[in-house]
Amino acid sequence: MDEHDSAISEMPIGFGMELAKNLNALRRFSELPKSQQKSLVEGARQVNSKEDMRSYVGQIEQK
Repeated sequence: MDEHDSAISEMPIGFGMELAKNLNALRRFSELPKSQQKSLVEGARQVNSKEDMRSYVGQIEQK
């Protein structure tokens, strides 16, 4: 497993849960290059509330 895969596999639980609820965002996330996925996972670590995480994941649809 390389460093990108490691970062993805260690994604915050709230981020993964919100992606699972938002299939469009999940689909878009899976289509992104590994480097962008890693960046989004790192950004998710800075999110402090459930509502903010929902908004953060919702923004992935727009990318």
